[in-house]
Amino acid sequence: MRMKNNGQISIVLNSQKRNSVRDTLKPDSLPQTLPQEHVALKEIEEELGALVGMEEMKKMVKEIYAWIYVNKKREAMGLKAGKQALHMMFKGNPGTGKTTVARIIGKLFLKMNVLSKGHLIEAERADLVGEYIGHTAQKTRDLIKKSLGGILFIDEAYSLGRGGEKDFGKEAIDTLVKHMEDKQHEFILILAGYSKEMDHFLTLNPGLQSRFPLVFHFPDYSVDQLMEIGKRMLDEKQYVLSSDAERKIRDHLHSAKNSLSPMAFSNGRYVRNILEKSIRSQAMRLLLENCYSRNDLITIRSNDLIFTKGNSE
Repeated sequence: MRMKNNGQISIVLNSQKRNSVRDTLKPDSLPQTLPQEHVALKEIEEELGALVGMEEMKKMVKEIYAWIYVNKKREAMGLKAGKQALHMMFKGNPGTGKTTVARIIGKLFLKMNVLSKGHLIEAERADLVGEYIGHTAQKTRDLIKKSLGGILFIDEAYSLGRGGEKDFGKEAIDTLVKHMEDKQHEFILILAGYSKEMDHFLTLNPGLQSRFPLVFHFPDYSVDQLMEIGKRMLDEKQYVLSSDAERKIRDHLHSAKNSLSPMAFSNGRYVRNILEKSIRSQAMRLLLENCYSRNDLITIRSNDLIFTKGNSE
């Protein structure tokens, strides 16, 4: 986690480098158990525990919880407790958990009464940009209105700035900036997208960068983490991989990560697509073989695995 000159807090998630991130909350300085009143944090921690990796994000969620909680205590004592805008930016490649984290943050803020509803509205360029002058501003305002009390999550937000000066996407950006300030405590805006494109996107409006105090970086998953994600997906559906199938998937993931561009390799989504196609392939095999023992029904074998270009879509 790094504090930038512009006041943003930059957090790296899924980091493989140990001891490279300076923790603002030292593990040995934290109490091992929290009082009963912190049930909201405990419930969110359990949900976060189901996610692979993201250790720094899990710590950061605790820090945000602590900051909001202590601010409420200060307010109760008559001390100054100024509200801070909690708009966020998520930078990273597809399938790295950005939408999942946004939903969890919404639940936490609902439990803490920071948000009145805690719901998540997912949007993309087509949901904001209209077809004529004035149409975009109205569509964007309507979307913000639906998001009040919750989170507006805009994926591939950089696409709003791709059309140049005459594109209506700029009108959407200007409208978002205005409402981020006017209604900064009524909803939370999370913009997500590839790191490089999001950096360029921030230059399109002088008011954008300063309005995102929290910037989360979502690095790609390692092959080991992708295998763990796959096993959890299968376990939830009551399937297991044979040892040959496990080895074959691991080899394929190593190859895919090395051969596909970072934007084309969709991490957890890539693994999910492989497994869904392979489950269908297994079902067809069992039908043809007329084999339905318990072991047959739960086991995905190496010849069931389907690797196609579509896995990255």
